[in-house]
Amino acid sequence: MERNKMISTIQDTDQVWDVVIVGGGASGLGAAVEAVTRGMKTLLLEQHDFTKGTSSRSTKLVHGGVRYLAQGNISLVLEALRERGLMKQNAPHLVKDQSFIIPSYNWWVKPYYTLGLTAYDLMAGRLGLGRSLPYSRKRTLKNIPTLKQKDLNGGVVYHDGQFDDARFGINLCQTFVERGGTAANYIKVVGLNKTDSKISGVTAIDGETGERIDIKSKVVINATGVFVDQIIKMDAPKSRDVVCVSQGVHLVLDKEFVPNEYAIMIPKTSDGRVLFAVPWHNKVVVGTTDVQKENAELEPQALEEEIDFILETAGRYLTKAPKRSDVKSVFAGLRPLAAPTGEGKKTKEISRGHKIYTSEAGLVTITGGKWTTYRQMAEDVVDTASKVSSYPMKKSITRNLAIHGWKMNVDLNDPLYFYGSDSEKILVLAREDKNLGSYLSKDLGIIKAQVVWAARHEMARTVEDFLSRRTRALLLDAKESSRIAPEVAALLAKELGFDSNWEADQVEKYQTLALRYVLK
Repeated sequence: MERNKMISTIQDTDQVWDVVIVGGGASGLGAAVEAVTRGMKTLLLEQHDFTKGTSSRSTKLVHGGVRYLAQGNISLVLEALRERGLMKQNAPHLVKDQSFIIPSYNWWVKPYYTLGLTAYDLMAGRLGLGRSLPYSRKRTLKNIPTLKQKDLNGGVVYHDGQFDDARFGINLCQTFVERGGTAANYIKVVGLNKTDSKISGVTAIDGETGERIDIKSKVVINATGVFVDQIIKMDAPKSRDVVCVSQGVHLVLDKEFVPNEYAIMIPKTSDGRVLFAVPWHNKVVVGTTDVQKENAELEPQALEEEIDFILETAGRYLTKAPKRSDVKSVFAGLRPLAAPTGEGKKTKEISRGHKIYTSEAGLVTITGGKWTTYRQMAEDVVDTASKVSSYPMKKSITRNLAIHGWKMNVDLNDPLYFYGSDSEKILVLAREDKNLGSYLSKDLGIIKAQVVWAARHEMARTVEDFLSRRTRALLLDAKESSRIAPEVAALLAKELGFDSNWEADQVEKYQTLALRYVLK
């Protein structure tokens, strides 16, 4: 994960890659691991930072999709439940069992959801996480004491997975590189190259130096999430859009609003969506909304109506209604939904299944899907890419492939737990240099050694990379992250060899960004 080494490999213009993957989010990183473990010489390029877009802005759930079960999409639920179990098996340091309670304020809620969720459990088979059960009023309030008590007659508990999305992405990238893959962030693909009307590579620009690089490849996979149409139009300018963009917003609150380890799930809000309040890194993530967007953006902004909707809906169920001043951070993510061929479908009705397209020139595009099914998406898209490039079809081995950092039974009270097996190496850094053992933020449990580790081993290139994705400070407490930005910049500048001008520019850029995550 040393960027300079990666760039020198990419600059070898005589090299012909078996596959170039454009996009460093869930689908691109998954495809990279899939391809390299089948023996393909694989290059992954990301225009910004790994998981900068949708893949670091999810609801932090690894789930089969209770809502898809209600919609009758059985095949998607079966696939997602299987993949949920595999994610937990392959990255136990990042994926954990999360108990949810659906509060019951009507007599029919308990029997209805107990029956449906029992079917959900049976569909998970041996990869299930636990049994769904009706809870009495007393037991429901014991586990979620902040629920409104008027008319509450109990609840239904069920189990899904919860994880840290950006950290999972970084660990996937490390897995990919350890297997012999080449990956680089801040490399933007600006053109597709063709030979005899077939795609034979890409032209890219190094965002740090401005250097233009021509790269040869037998096949190109377009895994750019909400931006796939931009790459498709580089190949065929008159192509129809294959992505429909939907925005989801999340608010982060202090743990006091949902103080125990149980999460709340409201299966049907006034806009027909699901509302979650999920414990995460000693805070609570509340969301999500579903608003159709016209254009894809790298840094989407929460709409006032979305913020008001979440606060108002959460206030209906919690004894202490959250106010704007309680919000530690607000983040928005864009979902790349496979555009329906029919007209008039609302975004919440569009399938979360994935689709793969191959153009006449051989560009392979994957769109749709969700984090939980990233591995199956990767398997399917690499199968397609192998056919396009005539690469020998090899069996996938990723179902039982341990992800970098693999460690069983991590202590969730340890602020470094999400590093898995790397946590001890970070503590070694802290012991070797006592200064690195000191806190940047005691509240968020971040020490200086983490910055050094991120620069050396996780390809962090900016203050934002570290505070938003290598740690989750920006999403957990935007103001606190802004406070520690100058110290992070100083540590990164020293580690990466940048000067004081870079340092000052980084602090200004980050603090401007962090303001967008703070509610006024």
